[in-house]
Amino acid sequence: MAVELRYQRVLLKLSGEALGPHGGGIDAGTVQRIAGEIKRVHELGVQIAMVIGAGNIWRGADAAATGIDRATADYVGMLATVMNSLVMQDAMEKLGMETRVQTAIEMPPVAEPFIRRRAERHLEKGRVVILAAGSGNPFFTTDTAAALRAVELNTQILLKATKVDGIYDEDPLRNRQARKFSQLSYMQAITMGLKVMDSTALSLCKDNHMPIIVFNLQQSGALEAIMRGEKCGTLVTTDVEEQDN
Repeated sequence: MAVELRYQRVLLKLSGEALGPHGGGIDAGTVQRIAGEIKRVHELGVQIAMVIGAGNIWRGADAAATGIDRATADYVGMLATVMNSLVMQDAMEKLGMETRVQTAIEMPPVAEPFIRRRAERHLEKGRVVILAAGSGNPFFTTDTAAALRAVELNTQILLKATKVDGIYDEDPLRNRQARKFSQLSYMQAITMGLKVMDSTALSLCKDNHMPIIVFNLQQSGALEAIMRGEKCGTLVTTDVEEQDN
């Protein structure tokens, strides 16, 4: 029986911290669990592109605060995203998914260079495409790289995986009274300073009408539920009224 899908092509933005048990390093079991969640969606026929951060290994902005040149620190962070991408590729291929890693900084022995039309062709052939090394430019976050790639690859939505099940007015891990939003406009997310994504990424999505869903990938089945059109997490889109659950 065919499954009716709300989305057929998506970009999944995964933070580096999601790969480690305490936000640092890489935990094999965690990576395998995430790969399993992606496989459930891949088997439905969804075309999946991914961008993975590097906060579990290196943060350019934090490193720059110690005196390292900011551009240099950001390039190191881009290389760290390649490490995370290769680990995720290995986990997914062991589950039977065909994948390709493409990098914004060319490194032929490791991965393909990012070429938009080639990436689209991989997606059409059912391969998961992992887009590494950010945008290839310092001073831009992997959130911005994810927004850029989502627009370039004509995905229907950008999925931002976090540790919580949506966007709140305060950190729900610190304040149990924090209010969750079911929907927000891009401008609300920017002006309220909710820090779910940086303003550059939000502005790029706003200008190109790219909707965003912020959700908790640690919740089993959440990614699949979104593909089926079920309400999950917080939707950021155009001209919506502020709401809460």
